[in-house]
Amino acid sequence: MTEVATSDQLLVVIDPVARRTDGESVRIAKDVLSAGAATKVCLPEGPEEFARVLARRGSRRPVVVGDDRALLRAVSLLHRQRELAGCVLSFVPVGGVFSVARSLGVPTGAVAAARTVLDGVERRLDLLVDDSDGVVLGALRIPALPVLPEGEPVEDSPAHPWLRTCQSLVRTLVPARPPRTAPDPGPRPSRLRVEVDGVLLVDLDQPVETVSVTPGASGTAAVSVRPLSVGAEASPLEAWGRTVTVSGADFRYRADSGVGGPVRRRTWTVWEGALGLTLPGQ
Repeated sequence: MTEVATSDQLLVVIDPVARRTDGESVRIAKDVLSAGAATKVCLPEGPEEFARVLARRGSRRPVVVGDDRALLRAVSLLHRQRELAGCVLSFVPVGGVFSVARSLGVPTGAVAAARTVLDGVERRLDLLVDDSDGVVLGALRIPALPVLPEGEPVEDSPAHPWLRTCQSLVRTLVPARPPRTAPDPGPRPSRLRVEVDGVLLVDLDQPVETVSVTPGASGTAAVSVRPLSVGAEASPLEAWGRTVTVSGADFRYRADSGVGGPVRRRTWTVWEGALGLTLPGQ
C-alpha cells in the first residue's frame, strides 16, 4: 500500500459512453479532479483513440472515467504494453455497469471516486491472465451450455454466404410451425477437464454445472467446480492454485463484463500484484 502523491499530474480519459449517458456526473468528476490537481482532459471517440491517448500519457497518472468496459480496456492496453508494473491507474465509475469496479473496492459515486483519485492509496491487486493475453479483473465463470429447441438450426459462422442466403429463403417460404408446448429443459451440463497447478480436479467423465475462478490476494486463485447434482445438491469441488487449465468440447466463459470463446482449451495464470489501482485509504 502506497500513498498517491497529490502533486501528480493527471490524464483524465473520459469514455464516450460516460459522456453520452451521464454528462452531469462527468462534469462533477472533472470539477473535483481539476480543483485538486493539474489535469489534462481527453475525450476519445472510440477504442483506437482511447488507446492512442493512453499510450501518449507521458508522466501523467491516468484516470479513466467510464464503466467496467472502459476500466477493462485500460487495464488490457497497459498489460499488453507491459506497463502495468510501473503505472498507477485511477478510475471514476460513470455511465453504465460498474459491478467489477465495485468488487475491486472503487467507490461508485462520482464525487467519492474523484476524491479517492486525489487522496487515496495505491493497492496492488492480482489479475488473471489467459494464454491469449486476455485479462480478467474479477470473477471468471464457465456456465452450463444452453439447450436449443428441437429442430432449431445452429448458426454456422464458417458457412458460405450463398448457403446462409438459401437457408434464409427456405425459412421464409416454409410455413412456420406452431410453438412447442414442451417445458424448457434448461441448460445441459458441461463435460470439462479442470486442472489446478497441474493437478486434476475434475475430468470429462463427470458432468459439471459451473466452474468459477476468482483471483485472491496472495498470488493464487480460488477454483470452484459444481458437479451435476442428482437429487440432493452436490458439494462443490474446491482448490487454490496459480494456474488453472480448462479443456473439453467447445466452451464459452464469462469474464468481467464480456463473454469469451468458444475454445477447447484455455489456461489462466494469476499475476500477483499486477494492477496498481487507487483505492480509499483505511
